[in-house]
Amino acid sequence: MGILEGIQSFLYKYYIDPIIYDTGYNPVNTITWAIILGLCLFGVLQLLEKLDVKADWDFIKTIIPYIIAGSTLRVFEDAELFKPPWQYLFITPPIYILMFLITVLLLVLSIALHRAGFVDDWKKAFGAAGIVWILVNLGVLLSNESIINIKALVIIPIMGVALTIIVYLVASRARYNMFTQRINITILLVHLLDASSTFFGVDILGYYEKHVVPSFLIDMTGSASIMFPLKLMIFIPVIYILDTQFDDDDESKRLRDLVKLTIIVLGLAPATRNTVRMILGI
Repeated sequence: MGILEGIQSFLYKYYIDPIIYDTGYNPVNTITWAIILGLCLFGVLQLLEKLDVKADWDFIKTIIPYIIAGSTLRVFEDAELFKPPWQYLFITPPIYILMFLITVLLLVLSIALHRAGFVDDWKKAFGAAGIVWILVNLGVLLSNESIINIKALVIIPIMGVALTIIVYLVASRARYNMFTQRINITILLVHLLDASSTFFGVDILGYYEKHVVPSFLIDMTGSASIMFPLKLMIFIPVIYILDTQFDDDDESKRLRDLVKLTIIVLGLAPATRNTVRMILGI
């Protein structure tokens, strides 16, 4: 096998085939996507600065509908609503690129409409567009699929919210105020929802985990309940580092807030997709 054939075989094995066949992640593409994500953060930071947009709590609230819209759009591929090559757009990571481009387009459009005097508040207009997108996606899914497992809609949010409340109460009693702030408790909430969806799907319904590290730990412990302590062990220190180790200048604050937004996306997106899949029995 020549060098070119070897490179082609490597690319197909670790990058292209996992997208075409939706086989999940492997150590090589996991590290690659993480590096690319880190590099993209700085590009997004520059874009938000040019648009004079801060990734603060008010902005994050308007982005949440787009995270849910992207997650429900991802279920289109799970439901096999598209055929190749179009279905490849709805598999990770291409769907993240697609969602980023559409979200940025709608963001720029909302700001332009505000500056032109057509809308009073671009954040409300931007958020409303995201909500409409969610409703359209759900309409398409429900017109093609049926609700099979209503328990997932009830149990997963209850588990995630209940555990978040416990963390909030413990932090309040211990006076660790950084873990009671809205954006920080939201980070813990979405990742505990993700853990709840993984636990419910794997241990109760017999689904399987595609990500490398969680899959290894679940296989090692024999239960997806390991996801609950894993999420807390990762994101409590991450929140602490972000809130204590960044400088107080504007650029550092912008980067910190953008990192927090990214962490919310990485938790809420799979939590939503997993839950919708289970509700529809896909």
